[in-house]
Amino acid sequence: MDRSNFEISDSIAHIWTENLTLPKSALDAVETPEDSGHCPSSFKVEHLARTTITLSALSAALFWSVRHASPVPRVRVAAEHACAEFKSERLYTLNGKAAPSTFGTIGGLHKTADGYARMHDGFPNHRENALKILGLGKDASRLAVGSKMLDWKSTELEAEAFRQGAVVLALRSFEEWEKLPQAKAVTDLPILLTRVGQSSPYSPPAPVGMVDNKCLRGIRVLEMSRVIAAPVAGKTLAAHGADVIWVTSPTLPDQPELDIDMSRGKRTVRLDIKQPEDKAQLLDLVQTADVFIQSYRPGSLTTRGLSTQELIQANPHLIIANLDAWGPDGPWSQNRGFDSLVQTCSGLNVEDAKRYGANEPARVLPCQALDHGSGYLLATGVNAALYKRATEGGAYEVRVSLAGVMKHLRSLGQYQGKSGFNRKDFKGPEDAETYLETRSTGFGELRAIRHSVSIEGVEVGWEEMPKPLGSDQPVWL
Repeated sequence: MDRSNFEISDSIAHIWTENLTLPKSALDAVETPEDSGHCPSSFKVEHLARTTITLSALSAALFWSVRHASPVPRVRVAAEHACAEFKSERLYTLNGKAAPSTFGTIGGLHKTADGYARMHDGFPNHRENALKILGLGKDASRLAVGSKMLDWKSTELEAEAFRQGAVVLALRSFEEWEKLPQAKAVTDLPILLTRVGQSSPYSPPAPVGMVDNKCLRGIRVLEMSRVIAAPVAGKTLAAHGADVIWVTSPTLPDQPELDIDMSRGKRTVRLDIKQPEDKAQLLDLVQTADVFIQSYRPGSLTTRGLSTQELIQANPHLIIANLDAWGPDGPWSQNRGFDSLVQTCSGLNVEDAKRYGANEPARVLPCQALDHGSGYLLATGVNAALYKRATEGGAYEVRVSLAGVMKHLRSLGQYQGKSGFNRKDFKGPEDAETYLETRSTGFGELRAIRHSVSIEGVEVGWEEMPKPLGSDQPVWL
C-alpha cells in the first residue's frame, strides 16, 4: 500500500482501525504536534517514531478507560522527544561517561567479490561462526576479515552464513530485494494480532496496596528477549505500570551497553530453561502472567516445550508477543536477523546512499529505527490484546517483525531529493539534555532519555532502575 501522502494522524488511524480493529472514537484522544525536523534520512523516520510511540500510549490509555469505565484520557507525544527516544541506547551517560558503541570490532559493511555484505558480530557465537566460514581464527583482525570477504560473492556468503549460524547479509537495492521470495512473503500489516484461545473476558485488578495511577498497573509481563526491539516493548509496558520480569540466561552472553537502557522499569532474574528446576520456575511465572514476550529465533523456544499451544495450555488467558526478523512466512522466516542487517538487504541503505549522493555504497538510518519501531508496535499489539481480552475474552498472539516494519517505513515514501538529510540529529547526550532524567541505579548515576509520552490524569515513567542481571527473585509483586 502506498502511504506516501499519510500525515501522522493518518498512520495512527490506519493501524488503529484497519490493522488492530480498535474503536475509532479513541482516536479523538490523540494530540499530534507539528513535525520537529529530526532524523536525517530520505526515509520518514520521525514519522515512524511518532506514530509507533503514540500508538503504544493510546492503546495503554484505551485499556485504562476500560478498566475504569471512563473516557480515553488525552495522549500526547512530543515530536522532538520521540526522535530522541528512538536513539535512547546511544544517548545515556553512566557516571558521567557516554554510552559506548554496541557494535563489535570486525562487523559492519565489507566489500565482497561482486559487491558488499554486512556482518553482525554483536554476539560471540555469531562472530565465531562467521570467522569459521572465512577460515580465520578467533582473534582475526578487521583487516583480515575484509581480505577474506573479497573471496566470496555476497549472496553465496549470505547463504553460507544462514546455514552455519552466522549473520551476514548481502547489500541489495530495492529492485534486488523485491525479486526475493522473502520480500514477497513479508506482510503489509506491521502488527499481526490473532486470537489463539477461548476464555471469558478477563482483566486483573491492580494489586492490593498499590496506587492505581498507571494504565497497566497490575499487569504481569514475562519477557525473554535480547538486543533492542523486544526489550523496548517490555520497557514501554513498564513505563505504563506493568510488573515486568526480564528473564535472561546465565549461559548466554550479556550486552551490558544495551542492558543499561533497556532494563529500565524491569526486575531481572536469571533462569536456564535447559535445567528442569529453572524451567519449572519459568512455568510458574507463565501460569499467572498476563503477557509473555519473546524474541528468540523462531522455533527455538518450541524445542524447549514453550510453543504457543503449550503456553496457552498452561495459561488460557495469556497474551504471547513474538518479535522476529523476517516474519512468520517465507524461506527466511526461521533465520536470524538484526535491524542493521534488514536495512542492508532490503534496499534501505542503498537508496539512502543514492539520495545522499556522496558515492557511498550504503548509508545507514540515523538510528535503529526498525528495532525501536518494532518494539513500540509490539507493545501496542500487547495493549490491544489486553483490551480485547477484557472486552471479548480469549488468549492472543501478537507478532511483529523487523522486515514488516521496514516494509511499513518504505510505504510512507521518501522526502523529495536530498531534503530529508537537512533534518537535525542527536549526536550525543548533550544534544538531548532537555529530555534526560537523572536516576540512581545499581551501577551508579544514570542520565537517560525519559519516556516521551504524557497521558492526562495518569502517570507515566519507570520505577525500577538498572541493576546487575539476576538481582531479583522470580516472583510477581
